[in-house]
Amino acid sequence: MKNIVLIGMPGAGKSTAGVILAKTLGMGFVDTDLLIQKRAGKRLQEIIDGEGPAAFLAAEEAAILSLRCTGTVIATGGSVVLSPRAMAHLEKDGVIVYLEISCCEMERRLANIRTRGIVLLPGQTLRDMFDQRVPLYGRFADHVIHGSGKDTETVVREIVEDVQKAWAGGAARN
Repeated sequence: MKNIVLIGMPGAGKSTAGVILAKTLGMGFVDTDLLIQKRAGKRLQEIIDGEGPAAFLAAEEAAILSLRCTGTVIATGGSVVLSPRAMAHLEKDGVIVYLEISCCEMERRLANIRTRGIVLLPGQTLRDMFDQRVPLYGRFADHVIHGSGKDTETVVREIVEDVQKAWAGGAARN
């Protein structure tokens, strides 16, 4: 069974929806942000503040390239799409689901931007980050779930419906 890989902006609900999705489908669950923290022995923000965004992105890529799983829901960090190697690895055994939210929704949900572990390049605003990443999410997505204004249960139900239709019809990426 393929993995279900959740991508999207910080605050899109990938981790929250991922846990519920894994329970709903009887799949395993991996949160790559937690994997990075475990491997580094530091919180995400400590890596970004102490070593810089490039070191964080390298740690994120290494953590993702280390994944060897199937039948797992994988909640990724928002910056995963900045690594073509990481995305190629995730695509190989997974269906990519983009949890899309608006910039306003992202800003509303991110009350803890300075401690959450969000990769912002020097001088980059949240809007700049949003504009940079949206085309990348769209390029990698097999499915897009619109999450602005929706509760987690609705988002999970829509993911299940889309993915099960794709699996039944053989439409998921090979």
